[in-house]
Amino acid sequence: MSPKLTFLLCLGLSVGLRTPEEAGIYRKPSLSALPSPVVTSGGFVTLRCISWQGFHRFILTKEGEHRPSWTLDSQRRHNGQFQALFPVGPVTPSYSWTFRCCGCYRYIHQQCSEPSDPVELLVPGVSGKPSLLSQQGSIMTFGRNLTLQCLSDVGYDRFALSKEGGHNLPQRLSEWPQTGRSQADFLLGRVSLSHGGRYRCYGGHKFSSKWSTPSDPLDILVAGVLPDTPSLSVQPGPTVAAGENVTLLCQTRSQRDILFLSKEGTMVSPLRLRSKYQAQQYQAQFSMSPVTSAHGGTYRCYSSFSTSPYELSYPSDALELVVSGPSGDPTSPPTWPNLTSGGSEDRLSTTESGQWKGLKPYQNVLIGISVAFVLLLFLFLLLLIRHRRQGKCRTSAPAQLLTPRKRPSARGRGGSALGMLP
Repeated sequence: MSPKLTFLLCLGLSVGLRTPEEAGIYRKPSLSALPSPVVTSGGFVTLRCISWQGFHRFILTKEGEHRPSWTLDSQRRHNGQFQALFPVGPVTPSYSWTFRCCGCYRYIHQQCSEPSDPVELLVPGVSGKPSLLSQQGSIMTFGRNLTLQCLSDVGYDRFALSKEGGHNLPQRLSEWPQTGRSQADFLLGRVSLSHGGRYRCYGGHKFSSKWSTPSDPLDILVAGVLPDTPSLSVQPGPTVAAGENVTLLCQTRSQRDILFLSKEGTMVSPLRLRSKYQAQQYQAQFSMSPVTSAHGGTYRCYSSFSTSPYELSYPSDALELVVSGPSGDPTSPPTWPNLTSGGSEDRLSTTESGQWKGLKPYQNVLIGISVAFVLLLFLFLLLLIRHRRQGKCRTSAPAQLLTPRKRPSARGRGGSALGMLP
């Protein structure tokens, strides 16, 4: 069967298909990329065509000038679905990688389903990365509408949105490509548990298979999944002077190993720390020192598990922090610790106590003196050991040179000879 005819069969347009039953009346299958539609250059991916209908085979077609196609017999899964797994690769950015699939019956002549929705594989490139943000913040509650916005100073014609662990790659056309600043809004609907995760976006141009470098990751956290409600307190108090040290204490009686602190009205990701069990509660201390007026605002904290970090508890009661005194520089962001990529407390930009890892000047001096002292002590011990070894060599060498050696010829005559050892 020629590739063109195979593609026509998928579209239900073959000659002689005149009845609705013959013209692709069967529901189209679903096509997805495993493990992800985002593939590194030279990498491999598996395309899965799957359907609840008992098709005998599936046909995968690559869009393009020649429309090559591949056919595989279906396999039945444990849940009753029928699927075929098509290995694809190596994938390079030089070509377009857009596919569709359809299901067909073997014993019914030229009877296939409608084609699936297209799946495009994305190979990240090296052009300028866009920015990804959520106007509603990174912590969402059930039922709110979630919109992610991808924007760039580069005039991209389209944007694609990916989610870690996701198998789809929704795309949107850019809204203002002619102004040199492009953007696209991804309307993800009302928030459910499935919306939690890590997102990235990419920029691309029309009639090109090349995509940009991925944006920095954006974590979407869903609050109200876990039933507990932590408490949040502040030391020395909710009203402080600029320059003071402030500690926000988040506590929960439920067994949680991760605690989050968020600030209202900021686009920065919330800070997260590993909890410590103390005074019959799981708690974490978030330190800010010294504070400026930029630290003032409303704070809440949440609890979570490190195994499911995108599922949070209900928020604590709001805590209003008032900082009096000189205002911070409005042109620079507040020193609010950022959540880095990776989602692991081992890769956070703060220590276990929530303080910056940067050391004060006098601490650097003390560390330098300590290191110099240890090096001098090590050098002294090395010289002492060497001196002692040299002393032993001087005292033992004459004894070795004059050590008597009995010769076989001297035996029986009661004499002995002095010999030099080789």
